[in-house]
Amino acid sequence: MRIITWNCNMAFRKKADFILPYKPDILIIPECEHPDKLLFPIDTPKPTDLLWFGKNQNKGLAIFSYSNFRFTVLDNHNQDLQMIIPIAVTDGQFDFNLFAIWANNPTDRDGQYVEQVWKAVHHYNNLLTDTRTILVGDFNSNTIWDRKNRAGNHSNVVKILEGKGIFSTYHLHHHQTQGTEAHPTLYLYRHKDKPYHIDYCFASKDLLDKVSSVEIGDFDDWAKYSDHVPVVVTFEH
Repeated sequence: MRIITWNCNMAFRKKADFILPYKPDILIIPECEHPDKLLFPIDTPKPTDLLWFGKNQNKGLAIFSYSNFRFTVLDNHNQDLQMIIPIAVTDGQFDFNLFAIWANNPTDRDGQYVEQVWKAVHHYNNLLTDTRTILVGDFNSNTIWDRKNRAGNHSNVVKILEGKGIFSTYHLHHHQTQGTEAHPTLYLYRHKDKPYHIDYCFASKDLLDKVSSVEIGDFDDWAKYSDHVPVVVTFEH
Protein backbone atom coordinates (compact mmCIF):
# COMPACT_ATOMS: atom_id res chain seq x y z
CA MET A 1 0.00 0.00 0.00
CA ARG A 2 1.37 3.37 -1.00
CA ILE A 3 0.05 6.63 0.46
CA ILE A 4 1.17 9.94 -0.98
CA THR A 5 0.43 13.43 0.28
CA TRP A 6 1.26 16.42 -1.88
CA ASN A 7 0.03 19.98 -1.55
CA CYS A 8 -0.25 20.67 -5.26
CA ASN A 9 -0.50 24.49 -5.01
CA MET A 10 -3.80 24.42 -6.96
CA ALA A 11 -4.75 23.30 -10.49
CA PHE A 12 -4.30 19.59 -9.81
CA ARG A 13 -5.94 18.75 -13.13
CA LYS A 14 -2.80 20.06 -14.81
CA LYS A 15 -0.40 18.28 -12.43
CA ALA A 16 -1.85 14.81 -11.86
CA ASP A 17 0.33 13.32 -14.57
CA PHE A 18 3.44 14.20 -12.58
CA ILE A 19 2.44 12.47 -9.32
CA LEU A 20 0.49 9.46 -10.63
CA PRO A 21 3.60 7.69 -12.03
CA TYR A 22 4.53 7.12 -8.35
CA LYS A 23 1.53 4.75 -8.26
CA PRO A 24 -0.34 5.84 -5.13
CA ASP A 25 -3.05 3.62 -3.74
CA ILE A 26 -4.29 6.62 -1.78
CA LEU A 27 -3.45 10.21 -2.68
CA ILE A 28 -4.03 13.20 -0.39
CA ILE A 29 -4.04 16.52 -2.28
CA PRO A 30 -4.43 19.78 -0.35
CA GLU A 31 -5.21 22.86 -2.48
CA CYS A 32 -7.06 20.75 -5.05
CA GLU A 33 -9.94 22.17 -7.06
CA HIS A 34 -13.51 20.87 -6.77
CA PRO A 35 -14.18 17.58 -8.63
CA ASP A 36 -16.37 19.43 -11.14
CA LYS A 37 -13.23 21.25 -12.25
CA LEU A 38 -11.05 18.14 -12.46
CA LEU A 39 -11.01 17.85 -16.22
CA PHE A 40 -8.07 15.50 -16.62
CA PRO A 41 -6.46 14.75 -19.97
CA ILE A 42 -8.08 11.73 -21.59
CA ASP A 43 -5.10 9.44 -20.97
CA THR A 44 -4.67 10.38 -17.29
CA PRO A 45 -5.68 7.50 -14.96
CA LYS A 46 -8.97 8.23 -13.21
CA PRO A 47 -9.52 7.62 -9.49
CA THR A 48 -11.69 4.75 -8.31
CA ASP A 49 -13.00 6.82 -5.40
CA LEU A 50 -12.83 10.48 -4.44
CA LEU A 51 -13.74 12.77 -1.57
CA TRP A 52 -13.41 16.56 -1.63
CA PHE A 53 -13.91 19.17 1.09
CA GLY A 54 -13.77 22.93 1.01
CA LYS A 55 -15.57 26.22 0.50
CA ASN A 56 -13.31 27.56 -2.23
CA GLN A 57 -14.02 25.65 -5.44
CA ASN A 58 -10.44 26.20 -6.57
CA LYS A 59 -8.67 25.20 -3.37
CA GLY A 60 -9.92 22.37 -1.15
CA LEU A 61 -8.78 19.04 0.21
CA ALA A 62 -9.10 15.97 -2.02
CA ILE A 63 -8.63 12.31 -1.14
CA PHE A 64 -8.25 9.99 -4.13
CA SER A 65 -8.18 6.20 -4.38
CA TYR A 66 -6.30 4.62 -7.26
CA SER A 67 -6.87 1.11 -5.96
CA ASN A 68 -9.58 -1.09 -4.45
CA PHE A 69 -9.78 1.13 -1.38
CA ARG A 70 -13.11 2.87 -0.83
CA PHE A 71 -13.83 5.81 1.46
CA THR A 72 -16.60 6.55 3.95
CA VAL A 73 -16.58 9.70 6.06
CA LEU A 74 -17.05 8.73 9.69
CA ASP A 75 -20.26 9.80 11.42
CA ASN A 76 -18.58 11.97 14.03
CA HIS A 77 -16.87 14.20 11.47
CA ASN A 78 -16.60 17.66 13.01
CA GLN A 79 -17.00 20.09 10.14
CA ASP A 80 -15.68 22.96 12.26
CA LEU A 81 -12.23 21.36 12.17
CA GLN A 82 -11.12 22.40 8.70
CA MET A 83 -9.72 20.52 6.97
CA ILE A 84 -9.28 17.33 9.01
CA ILE A 85 -11.40 14.50 7.67
CA PRO A 86 -11.90 11.15 9.48
CA ILE A 87 -12.39 8.40 6.92
CA ALA A 88 -13.03 4.67 7.09
CA VAL A 89 -10.88 3.08 4.38
CA THR A 90 -11.98 -0.38 3.25
CA ASP A 91 -11.09 -2.87 0.57
CA GLY A 92 -12.49 -6.08 2.06
CA GLN A 93 -9.06 -7.26 3.21
CA PHE A 94 -7.23 -4.41 4.90
CA ASP A 95 -9.38 -1.74 6.60
CA PHE A 96 -8.18 1.23 8.63
CA ASN A 97 -9.04 4.75 9.77
CA LEU A 98 -7.44 7.58 7.85
CA PHE A 99 -7.34 11.23 8.91
CA ALA A 100 -6.73 13.37 5.83
CA ILE A 101 -5.29 16.72 6.90
CA TRP A 102 -4.84 20.18 5.48
CA ALA A 103 -4.55 22.29 8.62
CA ASN A 104 -5.90 25.59 7.38
CA ASN A 105 -8.86 27.36 8.95
CA PRO A 106 -8.49 31.14 8.89
CA THR A 107 -11.92 31.59 10.50
CA ASP A 108 -10.79 30.04 13.81
CA ARG A 109 -9.57 32.72 16.20
CA ASP A 110 -7.83 30.08 18.32
CA GLY A 111 -5.43 29.44 15.45
CA GLN A 112 -5.75 28.27 11.87
CA TYR A 113 -2.88 25.80 11.55
CA VAL A 114 -1.57 23.27 14.08
CA GLU A 115 -4.28 24.39 16.50
CA GLN A 116 -6.75 22.62 14.20
CA VAL A 117 -4.82 19.37 14.59
CA TRP A 118 -4.61 19.91 18.34
CA LYS A 119 -8.38 20.22 18.53
CA ALA A 120 -8.84 17.21 16.28
CA VAL A 121 -6.71 14.84 18.34
CA HIS A 122 -8.95 15.68 21.28
CA HIS A 123 -12.25 15.52 19.39
CA TYR A 124 -11.34 12.19 17.78
CA ASN A 125 -9.65 10.84 20.89
CA ASN A 126 -11.52 7.53 20.85
CA LEU A 127 -10.64 6.87 17.20
CA LEU A 128 -6.92 7.44 17.69
CA THR A 129 -5.57 4.03 18.65
CA ASP A 130 -2.37 2.06 18.25
CA THR A 131 -3.96 -0.15 15.57
CA ARG A 132 -4.82 0.63 11.95
CA THR A 133 -4.71 4.41 12.23
CA ILE A 134 -3.04 6.87 9.85
CA LEU A 135 -2.92 10.69 9.90
CA VAL A 136 -1.50 12.21 6.76
CA GLY A 137 -1.31 15.53 4.97
CA ASP A 138 -0.21 19.13 5.28
CA PHE A 139 -0.10 19.94 9.01
CA ASN A 140 1.29 23.44 8.37
CA SER A 141 3.40 23.01 11.50
CA ASN A 142 6.78 22.17 12.92
CA THR A 143 8.33 22.15 16.38
CA ILE A 144 10.42 25.20 15.44
CA TRP A 145 7.24 27.30 15.58
CA ASP A 146 6.04 26.08 18.98
CA ARG A 147 4.46 28.81 21.04
CA LYS A 148 5.51 27.81 24.53
CA ASN A 149 2.60 29.57 26.17
CA ARG A 150 0.06 27.60 24.13
CA ALA A 151 -0.84 23.94 24.61
CA GLY A 152 -1.88 23.61 20.96
CA ASN A 153 1.60 23.46 19.45
CA HIS A 154 3.31 20.92 17.23
CA SER A 155 5.39 19.24 19.93
CA ASN A 156 2.34 18.63 22.08
CA VAL A 157 0.41 17.18 19.15
CA VAL A 158 3.30 14.77 18.52
CA LYS A 159 3.43 13.91 22.22
CA ILE A 160 -0.28 13.08 22.37
CA LEU A 161 -0.09 10.92 19.25
CA GLU A 162 2.97 9.07 20.48
CA GLY A 163 1.18 8.48 23.79
CA LYS A 164 -1.48 6.68 21.78
CA GLY A 165 1.09 4.60 19.89
CA ILE A 166 1.02 6.72 16.72
CA PHE A 167 4.34 7.92 15.29
CA SER A 168 5.71 9.89 12.35
CA THR A 169 6.82 7.42 9.69
CA TYR A 170 9.39 9.84 8.30
CA HIS A 171 11.08 10.50 11.63
CA LEU A 172 11.30 6.82 12.53
CA HIS A 173 12.38 5.60 9.11
CA HIS A 174 15.05 8.28 8.63
CA HIS A 175 16.06 8.55 12.32
CA GLN A 176 15.16 12.22 12.49
CA THR A 177 14.23 14.48 15.40
CA GLN A 178 11.22 16.79 15.29
CA GLY A 179 12.37 20.28 14.37
CA THR A 180 15.71 19.33 12.80
CA GLU A 181 14.51 17.40 9.74
CA ALA A 182 17.05 16.83 6.99
CA HIS A 183 14.41 16.69 4.24
CA PRO A 184 12.11 19.71 3.74
CA THR A 185 8.60 19.31 2.37
CA LEU A 186 7.91 23.02 1.78
CA TYR A 187 10.04 25.66 0.10
CA LEU A 188 8.41 28.96 0.98
CA TYR A 189 7.58 30.96 -2.17
CA ARG A 190 9.45 28.17 -4.02
CA HIS A 191 12.74 29.52 -2.70
CA LYS A 192 15.31 26.81 -2.11
CA ASP A 193 16.81 28.82 0.76
CA LYS A 194 13.49 28.79 2.70
CA PRO A 195 12.98 25.08 3.49
CA TYR A 196 10.59 23.66 6.11
CA HIS A 197 9.23 20.25 7.03
CA ILE A 198 5.45 20.57 7.49
CA ASP A 199 3.88 17.54 5.74
CA TYR A 200 3.60 14.27 7.66
CA CYS A 201 2.34 10.72 7.71
CA PHE A 202 1.75 9.38 11.22
CA ALA A 203 0.88 5.69 11.61
CA SER A 204 -0.11 3.43 14.48
CA LYS A 205 2.56 1.14 15.87
CA ASP A 206 1.04 -1.99 14.30
CA LEU A 207 1.79 -0.46 10.88
CA LEU A 208 5.27 0.89 11.56
CA ASP A 209 7.10 -2.37 10.98
CA LYS A 210 5.35 -2.57 7.62
CA VAL A 211 6.84 0.71 6.40
CA SER A 212 9.32 -0.20 3.68
CA SER A 213 10.14 3.32 2.49
CA VAL A 214 9.45 6.99 3.17
CA GLU A 215 10.49 9.22 0.29
CA ILE A 216 10.52 13.02 0.22
CA GLY A 217 10.50 14.72 -3.15
CA ASP A 218 13.44 16.80 -4.36
CA PHE A 219 13.18 20.56 -4.80
CA ASP A 220 14.63 20.53 -8.29
CA ASP A 221 12.05 18.00 -9.47
CA TRP A 222 8.97 19.63 -7.97
CA ALA A 223 9.49 23.40 -7.64
CA LYS A 224 8.09 23.97 -11.11
CA TYR A 225 4.74 22.52 -9.96
CA SER A 226 4.33 23.51 -6.31
CA ASP A 227 5.95 25.03 -3.24
CA HIS A 228 5.55 21.59 -1.60
CA VAL A 229 7.19 18.29 -2.51
CA PRO A 230 5.43 14.92 -2.13
CA VAL A 231 5.75 12.59 0.86
CA VAL A 232 5.55 9.00 -0.38
CA VAL A 233 5.06 6.27 2.22
CA THR A 234 5.00 2.61 1.23
CA PHE A 235 3.60 -0.08 3.54
CA GLU A 236 3.98 -3.82 3.00
CA HIS A 237 0.96 -5.84 4.07
